[in-house]
Amino acid sequence: MAPMGGKRFALTGSSSSSKNDGVLARISQSSIVTKGKQAACGATYVGKKLAKSTGKAAWLVATTFLVLGLPLIIVMDREQQLNDLDLQQASLLGASPATTQN
Repeated sequence: MAPMGGKRFALTGSSSSSKNDGVLARISQSSIVTKGKQAACGATYVGKKLAKSTGKAAWLVATTFLVLGLPLIIVMDREQQLNDLDLQQASLLGASPATTQN
């Protein structure tokens, strides 16, 4: 096969810029792109910090509930069951519910 003739075109700038400087290299070195990269890095940093602190807060709330809230709920449920049992026994014995007090 015969090689295809013709020029190869590179994405280079004007003759005043160096030959190694392509369009993508010049765009990536522009001030807008560098500011965008800095903003993205800053947002990523803040996002990671926020996620970490949110995780710590969720852990704190969950463990506090397990240690303090859950036993309180269990005790309140037992108390309610005892009150219901007392009312049931009082109704079986014929006493009015108003006379049974704790």
